Amino acid sequence: MQQVSIYQEAFVSYLNNFIKPREPESLYNPINYILKLGGKRLRPVLTLMTAEIFNCDYKKALDAALSIEVFHNFSLVHDDIMDDAPLRRGEETVHEKWDLNTGILSGDAMLIMAYQLFENYSPDVFQALARLFSKTALEVCEGQQFDVDFETRDNVTIPEYLKMIEYKTAVLVGAAMKMGAIVAQATKEDQDIIYEFGKNLGIAFQLQDDYLDVFGDPKTFGKQVGGDIIENKKTYLYLKAVEFSEADKKTELQHLYSLNTTDHSEKIKTAKQIFVSSGSAEATKKAIEAYTNKAFTVLDHLNVCEKNKLGLIAFGKQLMGRNV
Repeated sequence: MQQVSIYQEAFVSYLNNFIKPREPESLYNPINYILKLGGKRLRPVLTLMTAEIFNCDYKKALDAALSIEVFHNFSLVHDDIMDDAPLRRGEETVHEKWDLNTGILSGDAMLIMAYQLFENYSPDVFQALARLFSKTALEVCEGQQFDVDFETRDNVTIPEYLKMIEYKTAVLVGAAMKMGAIVAQATKEDQDIIYEFGKNLGIAFQLQDDYLDVFGDPKTFGKQVGGDIIENKKTYLYLKAVEFSEADKKTELQHLYSLNTTDHSEKIKTAKQIFVSSGSAEATKKAIEAYTNKAFTVLDHLNVCEKNKLGLIAFGKQLMGRNV
């Protein structure tokens, strides 16, 4: 395994070659814009890393990695439209910078471009990648719809919430890793194991996002701390607080999440206090640890050298040790 920075540099270089002027500009300029906005590039790095874990030149997986990144950004363009979000990574969203129709059409084109990248592989690898991609893309749509539905529901359960983040976020992490294994032509068993590793790490990653949204350092978090509270999002923290709280605190929290107040600081402060006093904050940290350890445990059955397993564990620990 290379250092993560090597995978990142190789991928960004490949992405920059992919981003080029095309006609009509009104369709492709928004695509180039969103792809240039940056982000963690976590998923494509995982694709490259996984290919090399199975003794394949990671450069052979660059098209699969790029497909994952193009799809991920397509989903962000359409999510931003659904959320009417003005900013993405500190810059204007595509539909704000251009218009709604441009956001829809450019997003559609990105989905097609993501599929096209599989055409650079042999027929059997193409078929395996396309099958996994189609399954994953549909699950991401299902997860997004669950998320939308939960906004107007007061009876969301913990299992339902975990299923939502599995589909909306975690399956794409699992798929990114499995694509690397497919390109490396690893056994079906190893492909499935590395998928489970990625999926469980993805769930832990999203739960940690929920936690950091409330308890992260405002100087390093990169977005407004308490944003989920302001938007009344029923995250794992909220659901656990409702489960654990006494009747009066439960009623107070539910009332707080029914408000669209302008006094954000007081709302965030009160919700944080309930999350801590109820034990929800601690339960969320334990859930993050549990899913991280679940990811590490499945590696016991992976047919790769111990050095590569330790590399994956080190990467997972680094990822889950973040505070931004």
